[in-house]
Amino acid sequence: MNRVMLKLSGEALAGDKKTGFDEDTVRMVARQVARITASGTRVGIVIGGGNFWRGRTSERIDRTKADQIGMLATVMNCIYVSEIFRSEGMKTAILTPFEVGSFTKLFSKDRANKYFDRGMVVFFAGGTGHPYFSTDTGVVLRAVEIEAEAILLAKAVDGVYDSDPVKNPDAKRFDTISIEEVVEKKLQVVDLTASILAMENHMPMYVFSLNEEDSIVNTVEGKFSGTRVTVD
Repeated sequence: MNRVMLKLSGEALAGDKKTGFDEDTVRMVARQVARITASGTRVGIVIGGGNFWRGRTSERIDRTKADQIGMLATVMNCIYVSEIFRSEGMKTAILTPFEVGSFTKLFSKDRANKYFDRGMVVFFAGGTGHPYFSTDTGVVLRAVEIEAEAILLAKAVDGVYDSDPVKNPDAKRFDTISIEEVVEKKLQVVDLTASILAMENHMPMYVFSLNEEDSIVNTVEGKFSGTRVTVD
């Protein structure tokens, strides 16, 4: 793969602590990304904000304000993870759809491509910049805009199941499933808006466990063991 978009969940980066960051986990991710960028793959990254904020669980906060807090949580995540990546020898940039002082640069496709041409890992923080859209929608939108070959979804589970494997020990994992089936069966790969956007723009997704050894590297190198979401 020449260019990919990697989606990391905030909760996964928090490890067993569930909040904040687990530096060992983040360094594990950084070392894998360093390996694939060294071989020529250009990597964009979107990180969720769930290790800091899950505002939709509270009915006392306006939805717009809750989503804005969540967007800022993703900015904090990207700043932290970007610095860990730099400590592992990579060059990075953080782009947001809104001004964050001197912390980030405003997103544009041209700017992202300029950074990719320099061999930098590009973090896309702040979601779409609008409430009512999740980081799922943000990752698909940015993947389409930068013309990524695929989205890599590094999750706590090792693929897409027909039901929640935590609640149902007999849940069946799919090796391959079409995006149409995902939408029809309302499977929790990404949210519905993001699924439809991926379907309309023919953006495939690879769903795998972040906790499996070298799972990011293996996915890029074709030694994939999760679920491929097809868009043909």
